[in-house]
Amino acid sequence: MEKATVPFFLDLDYRGHIEGLTLKDKSSGEPLCHYFGGIPYALPPLGPFRWRKPRSLPPCYRYGTRASPGKYTTGAGLCPQPGFGKKLNTEAWDEDCLQCNVWLPAGKAPEKGWPVFFYIHGGFLQFGSPNGMDPSALLSETDCKCILVMPAYRLNVFGFLASRELLQASGHEAYAGNLGFWDQRLALEWTYKNISCFGGDASNITVGGYSAGSTDTLARQIIRRVIMWSNGPGLQPKSLQELQDQFDELLQHLHIPLTLPSSEKLARLRSLPVKSLIAATFRMTHHQFRAVTDNSFVHPTLFTDISTGDFGARMRDRGIKLMIGECADEHFVYGAWRPPPQNTLSSLHTRLQADYPVAAVEVLVKHYFPTGALPQGWKDWREAFGRVYADTQIHTLQRGFVAALAAGGAGELVLRYRVEWRAGCVDAVAPRSWGVTHGTDLAGWFWGNGIGAGLTGSEKRVCERGFVGPLARFVRGEEVEWGTRGVKEVRRLRSDGEVDVWVDERWDEGVRVWKDLMDVGSTGASRGAKL
Repeated sequence: MEKATVPFFLDLDYRGHIEGLTLKDKSSGEPLCHYFGGIPYALPPLGPFRWRKPRSLPPCYRYGTRASPGKYTTGAGLCPQPGFGKKLNTEAWDEDCLQCNVWLPAGKAPEKGWPVFFYIHGGFLQFGSPNGMDPSALLSETDCKCILVMPAYRLNVFGFLASRELLQASGHEAYAGNLGFWDQRLALEWTYKNISCFGGDASNITVGGYSAGSTDTLARQIIRRVIMWSNGPGLQPKSLQELQDQFDELLQHLHIPLTLPSSEKLARLRSLPVKSLIAATFRMTHHQFRAVTDNSFVHPTLFTDISTGDFGARMRDRGIKLMIGECADEHFVYGAWRPPPQNTLSSLHTRLQADYPVAAVEVLVKHYFPTGALPQGWKDWREAFGRVYADTQIHTLQRGFVAALAAGGAGELVLRYRVEWRAGCVDAVAPRSWGVTHGTDLAGWFWGNGIGAGLTGSEKRVCERGFVGPLARFVRGEEVEWGTRGVKEVRRLRSDGEVDVWVDERWDEGVRVWKDLMDVGSTGASRGAKL
């Protein structure tokens, strides 16, 4: 469908006036939806505020006036980041990225307001942006009528650098990292406070994310429902002691002496151009910047609480429903992200340590390679890396997580799915030989998502049954007929486009790996690590 745009103006009450766009069908002139791109939800994290918690907009902050409305017709700032399979577009980088894109259905909102879907993009916490999403067809052609809020947040070294120096500088707030998660939290709070001005229902918010974007979706009191597309809980993040080694390695690559006072180290880091920081990360052994167990955003007992069932009990008491699932061939994309430089077990072992605590890596290597040899059917160590990585992020630990929720009495609140079907338009962004790999299902959930020529007529019928129909009911807060009985059963969209119930063949393995990781203490706490 060819689209045209015209200005769309909105009064945000005390926040002032903004200008966005109405997207229209070019041939009929019918409005499809409304769009605002790059609305700030926090003050810019620039200069001395690099690696500090995001700052709320002050009460006097106004986006614009009636005579001169703030213009938000492009997109959110693109956090500086490494590329994935393509040349870096450094000209598009903008460290001032604490902004969100907001999509509104056309037409009059329901009496209580539109339901709200707060969607957090994925990208291993290293790259990504909400700007590549296009739900205009979803909002105009389907029954999934909701406001979509898509925040940008700080990524990689800008969002997840952690160290004792940062902890010391944080003062009484006592945070050592996880700034990208603090960004997401503030964006959600902004949504809760302001979404009624967009016609949304602040009492009906679903928080969802894809891949790494689903990491932070279970921690907010204002959430009614949660979606974790193609991700599990991962592992208890590394301790601050382990991540201090990464911080020191970064300083060495930037020629900042480790003997300097903490304040001087941070001052020099904050003065460096973004390109220098990103370039240094490419030379690092521990090049993945992820969450830290800091006793502030991430508590040391997080995974203990999950494993004992306490987390599930709280989820049950609050009545929070969870949609969670996987694609059949996740490992192809995972294997392509910064694979081991050498085709050896040793190189795979080192690469996994860039993401996970050493104690966890030892458990994973022992489970998958007990004799030091490749399992049958795995062609080389790079493929093995992709499979282990995908299992750890999604397949096995997702199963252990669901088992733990069920132990806490929340099993009936969990809706599990599996996708084995792929839309033709995905060929424009992922090789067909990769099958139903990580991210390919977004074309189904978002009704084509603006990819290539979009969905065909027959594909739309598949997506209505397999994706969008259940999603629409879930986001509205209605009961969803899932067809499963117990957490070992999964609603599956088969390769032929039919929906059935699949008895999970990998359940026992997932629960076993989860238990093994819980037994060793994956942050390295059993090895004496301390904050």
